Amino acid sequence: MKKDYITRIKANVSIYATKKTGNILDGTYTSVFMGRSMNFEDLREYIPGDNIKDIDWKASSRSGQVLVKRFVAEKKHNIVFVTDTGIKMLGDTALNRNKKEIALYTMGTIGYLAYKNGDTVGALYNKDGKIQYHPCRSGLTNLEKILAYYDAEASVGRENDIEKTLNFIVNNMKNRMIIFLITDKKGMNTISEETLKRVKCRHDLLYINLGDAEITDTREEKLKRKILAKNKGDKASRAMKTFDMDADCYVPEYITGNKKLRKMELELSQRITEENKRKTIKYGIMNVEINDEKEIVEKVIYLLDRHKHANVR
Repeated sequence: MKKDYITRIKANVSIYATKKTGNILDGTYTSVFMGRSMNFEDLREYIPGDNIKDIDWKASSRSGQVLVKRFVAEKKHNIVFVTDTGIKMLGDTALNRNKKEIALYTMGTIGYLAYKNGDTVGALYNKDGKIQYHPCRSGLTNLEKILAYYDAEASVGRENDIEKTLNFIVNNMKNRMIIFLITDKKGMNTISEETLKRVKCRHDLLYINLGDAEITDTREEKLKRKILAKNKGDKASRAMKTFDMDADCYVPEYITGNKKLRKMELELSQRITEENKRKTIKYGIMNVEINDEKEIVEKVIYLLDRHKHANVR
């Protein structure tokens, strides 16, 4: 049965627009990349009041006159989603929401805002080792198609390499794009600094982190699981247990409740978080973490607003 992704996305956007007013929503997206996607047109003589950043010093020294570059704004932006894949996308975020669903509707929300702004939308992801590429096109039909394919293919296979996807863009796509990288912190951690640097040299890059559920529980979390399972029966009992996607089995309670394992898990998680933070700061990559579908619109707008004021390009 075909899912109507766009209707659900419109509903979420409408709720946000009602609370915050549509001007904030549309205005944030419309203005976020203004002045950043510009094509070089020609040179002209400097006029008092021109931005000194536009002065072409090399051309000026050759001609003996102070010359500034003139630019023509592109009519459309190319919005591209680089999304993580593999069996881990069947896992949960920190708020026990499915990662694939969060990624799917985050893509849809950004894509819908891009559609309203007249931009084109495309997507790339690694399906079990092979690059799947959906070229940038306009229209809701194109967006619906991208979402449908990702929904069907995101969790296929165990092999995924998000760095390979980014390198594919650098090596094969010359037009400037606005890339939304959607992965979890482990996915971000696998991307080398060299790749991030190459991507940032040619494109705008924004990072959306899909939060992670932890394997181990605190005493309070464990008690909460037991109470919910007792109230809702055996089916809920299974649902409240921690499932290891890699091992394809439920994690025994003696592991989920182990204090030493929890400490080790938290320390590793913190190291990865700090390393990712260092890389995003170094390369000026604005980022947010999303754990629930209810957060998507507000977090996306917050990300766009941060990018707008960052002046990273």
